[in-house]
Amino acid sequence: MLFNFKKSAAETLKLSFIYKIHSLPSLHILRYSYVNVYMKWKKDSYYDSIEHIHQSIQLKPVIALKNCIVQDPNGCIPISAVSKRGLQLDVPMKVARFMRQYPSIFEEFTGPKFNLPWFRLTSEAAEIDRDEKRVYEECREDLRCRLRKMILMTRENVLPFKIIQGMQWYLGLPNDFLQHPEQNLDESFKFVEMEDGLKGLALESGEKIYSVMEKNAMKRGLYFGSAMEGIEFPFFPSKGLRLRRKIENWLGEFQKISYISPYDDFSNMDPHSDIAEKRLVGVLHELLSLFVEHSAERKKLFCLKKHFGLPQKMHRAFERHPHMFYLSFRNKTCTVILKEAYSNKSAIEEHPLLRVRKKYIKLMKKSEVILRNRRVNNRFSSCCAKQYLDSKDRNEMAGCSLDENL
Repeated sequence: MLFNFKKSAAETLKLSFIYKIHSLPSLHILRYSYVNVYMKWKKDSYYDSIEHIHQSIQLKPVIALKNCIVQDPNGCIPISAVSKRGLQLDVPMKVARFMRQYPSIFEEFTGPKFNLPWFRLTSEAAEIDRDEKRVYEECREDLRCRLRKMILMTRENVLPFKIIQGMQWYLGLPNDFLQHPEQNLDESFKFVEMEDGLKGLALESGEKIYSVMEKNAMKRGLYFGSAMEGIEFPFFPSKGLRLRRKIENWLGEFQKISYISPYDDFSNMDPHSDIAEKRLVGVLHELLSLFVEHSAERKKLFCLKKHFGLPQKMHRAFERHPHMFYLSFRNKTCTVILKEAYSNKSAIEEHPLLRVRKKYIKLMKKSEVILRNRRVNNRFSSCCAKQYLDSKDRNEMAGCSLDENL
């Protein structure tokens, strides 16, 4: 671990006037602040074993291919309809090979023309798809609210379409959500032209929005909505993770800093101050709270830096706060997991779509059994065929010997 201190209280006060931080009612002076904190990563088998998080990388292309099938009027498609869309659908191999890995979801049959392979959904997959559509219909307002909150956390309350599309999987929005604005959005959303010719979705900041942190603190009677109040982040240390005394002291001071809501204006904030660090952690906490699995690939969060006013080295926040965020390196990628969502399940409500995704994952696992049984049956059939041929050869040889003796 490396821990360096920088800037005395007087220097911090001087910088606060330079950057006009004193305009924020929640500013107060700390005894010290840090430059870099490097904490040793500690593996935690509990977070590494959360199935719906780590199966998400396979589930995403499965659902994308499923959507291609259900959107067809006939409920079935030839492989040629998706074979060249593998990159677009996040399929990690040839599309036909990928679909054959999940016979519990995709049923293959020979098409009416040219003997091409065609695919349709199995009855179980079709039933889950109907359940998924019901969830989308019943929770339309909830999904709209999650998108609204994400946009209101940005610097100018606007996000480009391409950023929203990249976050749709995490927010739980259906793929065609933005294609039907009259059905999925209300009058508070505005379509705007952004710089570089980008199209975006904007909102006007109106009513006060409380973050998950603020709501939970209010429930416990520890927060009353005042800008000068501080809220301590919930810590969930991994077993065996020990911090040096001076780092523990810094965390104690960090917890005393006033909480800056992700939905508050931060335009006059010194990006190098401790209070900016507390806002950064609050934004990441709120974002992960909105996501279906309360997790995300770390690299996918980096595209939010510009619009959310996050520092260039925002990834260090995950390293500085291992009691709040867990970094999992399964599936050859780095996934950020919000610990509170899995260590205190009453603190953050479960996303309405999570139940459906768990059903898909359970059905995907049945494919392993189907493929294993097929391999066993094929070996058995091959063995029987070989025994039949061997016995036939022996009978023929015996018949030849009798003929020679005669």
